[in-house]
Amino acid sequence: MSKEQEQDQVVATSEPSTNGQTPLPNAPVPPYPFVAIVGQAELKLALLLCVVNPTIGGVMVMGHRGTAKSTAVRALAAMLPPIKAVAGCPYSCAPDRTAGLCDQCRAVPKSTGKAKKPAVINIPVPVVDLPLGATEDRVCGTLDIERALTQGVQAFAPGLLARANRGFLYIDEVNLLEDHLVDVLLDVAASGVNVVEREGISVRHPARFVLVGSGNPEEGDLRPQLLDRFGLHARITTITDVNERVEIVKRRREYDADPFAFVEKWSKETQKLQRKIKQAQRRLPEVALPDPVLYKIAELCVKLEVDGHRGELTLARAATALAALEGRNEVSVNDVRRIAVLALRHRLRKDPLETQDDAVRIERAVEEVLV
Repeated sequence: MSKEQEQDQVVATSEPSTNGQTPLPNAPVPPYPFVAIVGQAELKLALLLCVVNPTIGGVMVMGHRGTAKSTAVRALAAMLPPIKAVAGCPYSCAPDRTAGLCDQCRAVPKSTGKAKKPAVINIPVPVVDLPLGATEDRVCGTLDIERALTQGVQAFAPGLLARANRGFLYIDEVNLLEDHLVDVLLDVAASGVNVVEREGISVRHPARFVLVGSGNPEEGDLRPQLLDRFGLHARITTITDVNERVEIVKRRREYDADPFAFVEKWSKETQKLQRKIKQAQRRLPEVALPDPVLYKIAELCVKLEVDGHRGELTLARAATALAALEGRNEVSVNDVRRIAVLALRHRLRKDPLETQDDAVRIERAVEEVLV
């Protein structure tokens, strides 16, 4: 054995493996495993429901600093199954759909006179961070200056909304987001289409994503118009159980010492949850929502004086996703009971004289209506 081979063998045996494979020397550090997060059941359930059924409308996570809000979102993204996309499409359009495609994917080749099947690739589910200091051009897209200068053509440079299509758009400290960006997100979240008018360029492209925001309520409130766009609202508090706090520190120290070995340790649990998500996504269209349960959902929203009809829609979608996630083909009243607070907490009318917590009000209404 040569000296170079001996060195390669030493490197290969000294580095931990991930899923049976040796990580490359410059491989990026894997995110903290989703299944290794201690506690925070409400946060994890809300994220999983939105993965099973993205039409729920996303998750707003408000809570104390250092309670694994950002960790949970990034960990979830790392374990999602890949999706099929049209090769070369800047918006990752789905090849098996005819609606909601970009202009490039809708175009019919002139030479053949008929549609040609595009090349298909597997890509990770897009998860895009929207920084607080981002400009509107960076978010929406703008003129491609490089092509304009070098080729003399007007071309569109896609922004963050284009990258987030069919994936997740994550905004940390969303309650500190600039008002003009909030207005943009409201328009796109409502239509699923991003419209850009820049320097003679007019572009419309699909921008359907699951909006996930996190923040600390001590740093300010979120505008009601944007808050209403989130399907679920999870509130996270600091864990007070001593044993759980000790377990959090132990796991984090183990991850910091050797992230690859830590991810490998939790790989079986991760794969188990991945299979559960895939099965739930396939089962979702078959899950039935009986009329008696739907009537209870409507009665609950009337009891709580919820404005609009997003409350009923979100409850129905989230309860259906919960049944699919747990392997059942029919929604029960108990499913509605379990996700009522998540779906309605941020939809109650604000009464300055009300001293009762929103979650308590919802739980009392649930006990009265969902008997």
